[in-house]
Amino acid sequence: MADEALSAGAVARQLGVAVTTLRTWHQRYGLGPSEHVPGHHRRYTPADLARLEIMRRLTAQGVTPAEAARWARRTPAAAPATDARARPPARTAGTRDGGGPTIPVGRAGPAARGLARAAMRLDSVAISEAIAHAVEADGVVATWDGLLRPVLVGIGERHAATAGLIEVEHLVSRCVSEAFAAVARAGAPTGPPRVLLSCADEEQHSLPLEALAAALAEAGVGYRMLGARVPGAALVEAVNRTGPAAVVVWSHAPATADPAQLTALLAAPRRPLLVLAAGPGWPADSLPAGVVRPLDLSEAVSLALAVRDSLDQSTAG
Repeated sequence: MADEALSAGAVARQLGVAVTTLRTWHQRYGLGPSEHVPGHHRRYTPADLARLEIMRRLTAQGVTPAEAARWARRTPAAAPATDARARPPARTAGTRDGGGPTIPVGRAGPAARGLARAAMRLDSVAISEAIAHAVEADGVVATWDGLLRPVLVGIGERHAATAGLIEVEHLVSRCVSEAFAAVARAGAPTGPPRVLLSCADEEQHSLPLEALAAALAEAGVGYRMLGARVPGAALVEAVNRTGPAAVVVWSHAPATADPAQLTALLAAPRRPLLVLAAGPGWPADSLPAGVVRPLDLSEAVSLALAVRDSLDQSTAG
């Protein structure tokens, strides 16, 4: 194993990151070198390198470092090579290192593995049935966290390695959207909309926002959905016209997470009681005062419920 282990400098060159970044990932998230020879610096094994590669890919796609590290740590250890000097297997045309015929789902469980297999077959019927069964049995939040996110992250991870699976991502996303739309229709509350849902300006990844809409409908919270790529001025206008108690602005990547959009909401004539900056794109340490960044879907739903209950109590009083 010593011949296979790498120094921090060698790993940094392979990944295209700075050595200081490796140190940060080690200190904050436990993604450090695991091989130790007495009297020498610790070195990175092939399994360590595989986890760091996942960390690099996910953070490059806009996933927060903490979330990316959580998925990287779930990666099973790589099997040791029988000969450290053996050359890696030849790649087939049109593929990159890390390619393969499966979607990695970490330790998500058999339901996620089954969904991943159906996705690779482009079996839309099986995909839709799996999602509907999970929603009926466990609810929207548990389905999103335990079934859908692992598969979607795995598809993104495999795409980063192979530049493929675009058709798989499109099909799965459509099935997820249809399933969440059905939940939203079935659970549509009769009360006034309390929450306004919007993607940030130029943000096209609306699927997590659709999950939140379905979860709110399931919890009996009224909402309005504006969808993808909503300019800041249009969002402020919608707030002034409808007067929501809470506004959720979703950003998947830092490129769409302009805090000025949130500042404008706070300055709106009909300022909402709660502004939520949802998604990994928003920088947690530089949000305007008064903006809340929910950690996950469950927390976003809980905050929306708290706002609704507060309004209901004030109205009853």
